[in-house]
Amino acid sequence: MLKNKNITLYVTGSIAAYKALTLTRLLVKAQANVRVVMTEAAQKFVTPLSFQTLTKNRVLTDSFESVNPAVVDHVELARWSDLAIIAPASADFIGKMAQGLADDMACLTLLATNAPKFIAPAMNDQMWLSPAVQRNVHILQNDEVHFIDPDTGFLAEGYEGKGRMAEPAEIVNSLIAFSNLSKELVGKKVVVTAGGTQERIDPVRFIGNDSSGKMGYAVARAFLARGAEVTLISGPTKLTPPNNVKFISIESAAELQDQVIKNFATSDILVMAAAVADFKPVKQSKQKIKKDPTNDRWTLELTKNPDILQAVAKIKRLNQVTVGFAAETTDLINHATKKLCEKSLDLVVANDVSQPGVGFNVDTNQVTFISSDKTVESTELLTKSEIAELLVDKVIKKTAKSNSI
Repeated sequence: MLKNKNITLYVTGSIAAYKALTLTRLLVKAQANVRVVMTEAAQKFVTPLSFQTLTKNRVLTDSFESVNPAVVDHVELARWSDLAIIAPASADFIGKMAQGLADDMACLTLLATNAPKFIAPAMNDQMWLSPAVQRNVHILQNDEVHFIDPDTGFLAEGYEGKGRMAEPAEIVNSLIAFSNLSKELVGKKVVVTAGGTQERIDPVRFIGNDSSGKMGYAVARAFLARGAEVTLISGPTKLTPPNNVKFISIESAAELQDQVIKNFATSDILVMAAAVADFKPVKQSKQKIKKDPTNDRWTLELTKNPDILQAVAKIKRLNQVTVGFAAETTDLINHATKKLCEKSLDLVVANDVSQPGVGFNVDTNQVTFISSDKTVESTELLTKSEIAELLVDKVIKKTAKSNSI
């Protein structure tokens, strides 16, 4: 699937730069057209001549050195590229990309590149897990940059940890998998909900939950990658909406229901990944509720929120596909199956949020897919982006089946 693809490889300053030579060889062997850009730091580890020998193309290293005055090198290469892969990607370079800097040939070219971008990080485990690096990773993910996560293994520092650049063969397989992604959802309208809802008690207090919105945002990105037209309805989060979605911000469950009903009416697919509060205060105070010095107790009366998926089930057309999420702590399969049946869902994604690394406020998840035909399939602990891709695959099958009825 990489035959005749124009692939630009960006090599940055890391001891793993030697692996980029093997990666180049594998890409050439896969019959891709490969050109290489190297940072100044990368040249301390390997030479441009090595990549030039493998690719039979000039290696770009200096934004002020141009062989052909008739073209602007970084713009020409950006327009030429079908795919861009940064491997290895240092913490420094990831930070530069996240901030849109353009102080060398590699940064300049990537900033002008509209082709899909892949990053294979390589660094010390403490650097990889640092808040600053993870913040930059999230910025780039929201810009629809794809990450090929580092492996856990023996690091240059002499101990085991997560930070090793993914093996070249794994990187090539990721590029092939991306190239194989179907565009079967072109023309399909998808509504995705994300984040948690907040039910106001007074102007400064609310009832909410721990949802970060990461799963729903990953699902929105995955549908975009398959060519769908995506509407993302989100509760309050710290995330930046993906580019090219129709973004609708909500706060309460009632607001979410209004927007879901409105947008689902003209859509083909609904994925309810939002964590909706089950209850809301009966009364909302317009002023901050003050403490009563004569009473140490305070009773808050609650009432049920609207059941959004139940409302959707009443208006769902035969060829529409609906997906629900079930975050549970006990009896996962039974609770999720009950939700599947009661809400007339085509698919439910269940997870046990009491397990480490699963559910709210983490980048990983482990789920069980339960289909309307009662098929049950559990995953390993994966990134939320990987879970989202699996979900989209299943929705594509559901969509094809509903359209054949």
